[in-house]
Amino acid sequence: MPIEKPSEQQSGTRILVGALVLAGIVAGGFFYYRQHAVAPQGESRKFDAKGRPTPVLVAKAGQGDVKVYLDALGTVTPRNAVTVKARVDGQLMQVYFREGQLVKAGELLAEIDPRPFEVQLTQANGQLAKDKAALENAQIDLERYKTLLAQDSIAKQQVDTQEALVRQQRAAVAVDQGQVDSAKLQLSYCRITAPIGGRVGLRAVDPGNMIHASDASGIVTITQLQPITTLFSIPEDQLPAVTQRLKAGGVVPLEAWDKAKLNKLATGSLLTLDNQIDTATGTLKLRGEFKNDDNTLFPNQFVNVRMLVDVLKNAVTIPSAAVQRGRNGDFVFVVTPGKEHSKPDGAAPDNATPPHDKPQDNKPGAAKPDGRPASKVEMRPVKTGVAEGEMIAIVSGLQPGESVVVDGADKLRDGSPVKPLEKMVTGDETSGKAGPGGQNKGGKHRRSAQ
Repeated sequence: MPIEKPSEQQSGTRILVGALVLAGIVAGGFFYYRQHAVAPQGESRKFDAKGRPTPVLVAKAGQGDVKVYLDALGTVTPRNAVTVKARVDGQLMQVYFREGQLVKAGELLAEIDPRPFEVQLTQANGQLAKDKAALENAQIDLERYKTLLAQDSIAKQQVDTQEALVRQQRAAVAVDQGQVDSAKLQLSYCRITAPIGGRVGLRAVDPGNMIHASDASGIVTITQLQPITTLFSIPEDQLPAVTQRLKAGGVVPLEAWDKAKLNKLATGSLLTLDNQIDTATGTLKLRGEFKNDDNTLFPNQFVNVRMLVDVLKNAVTIPSAAVQRGRNGDFVFVVTPGKEHSKPDGAAPDNATPPHDKPQDNKPGAAKPDGRPASKVEMRPVKTGVAEGEMIAIVSGLQPGESVVVDGADKLRDGSPVKPLEKMVTGDETSGKAGPGGQNKGGKHRRSAQ
């Protein structure tokens, strides 16, 4: 009997079934591997309260002075800024400054063609000389008339008329003198000098052009850079702290930091306050002054201003990274060291290992290899104050000298055994370690209490 060959449809069905069976076997093997191989490793990584002591980095709470700063955004403004303009109309002949040059007050900057004003001065001097000659002649006639009047040779009316003529000539001479002075003044305006000392900007007009006193752009601008000021605003609720410091009679120090709050640009002092609060923003404008001897600050530059308003004496300070955030507020992990147990002379320590036995793993409260119980941590709520650099003041809840966990707190619970790696940090080390605003470089260690 001949054997029938399977059709193409039956062959495709068998291949499909085989592929499904193979896929099921692979999926089952993968599931078995995840259950028996990967899961135990994952479970071993979970927090185990009964495990060995957790190595942590700790620091002792210090005690020192903490500076209280107010931070604000400010804009550098020149103490004086002047647009140099021509005071007379004429042709600009010479420019004696370079763009960006530092000039002194009274230094010659430019010159206008003086010839038209010299002609006016000559005319004024001629008219003055003419009227002076007329005045001298009138005065001589007056003296003659007075002599004749004494001899009763002329009427008194003629003398009075001559006296009036003398007064008229004197007035004419005074007017002429005014014209001469005006011509001299106009001529002096042809020499344009710097009204203040500072840095000149870009030239707005070139020599050879006609310039006018009515030109809005002027010739050049001068900004005073030394000293220089900064305008900034603070919220109205921070005003009492500033006014209290001013009433004490002390100087309010200021610091100018760059835009990224990384580099301190200059130090100065508070100059004045505005006379009213802006009702639209609820802020008050303040002006600070900086010497700017090295020209670090530039007009219209954006800066971060720090204003010292108070100093907390003998405050308890710890690194900001030690403060954790919980449901009920801030807290820290305080390390309580283990205490040694006294043993009779010759007695073996608690953790002594019997001969030929393997050492056992440490448990909570069990002794360390040196005979002391492991240190533990206590989760203690604290009330925080102001921050300065990488340090923060603790108002209550912590005493100087107590050790707090700085790094490794994400693996701890209340009562967890730890192995401290101590790093001494006190309040005296806070100065100049970070930029304004108390930037916390250890903030990534913060977590919520479970």
